[in-house]
Amino acid sequence: MKLVGRELLEEFVLKHADARGWIGSWAAEVESANWGNSQEIRARYASASLLANNTIIFNVKGNNYRLETKVAYKTSIVLVIWIGTHAEYSKR
Repeated sequence: MKLVGRELLEEFVLKHADARGWIGSWAAEVESANWGNSQEIRARYASASLLANNTIIFNVKGNNYRLETKVAYKTSIVLVIWIGTHAEYSKR
């Protein structure tokens, strides 16, 4: 998969260094993945929330943070939409 929006992740880990390892591992895994549907993502990330329009919410670091993505399966693109604390996500 191609990961688009990496700059949001890089900005985020500057403020939340405790998430750096998880984000780095997740990004590397996304780039080596070939997900064909949301169930393949769920098989790997059981706590991911599968929403409408191929939006996937990942729980980062035991749900301290939330990562919102949109996946285009046909073109193999994962777009980072937003990342922040769980509290910030709840206010959206």
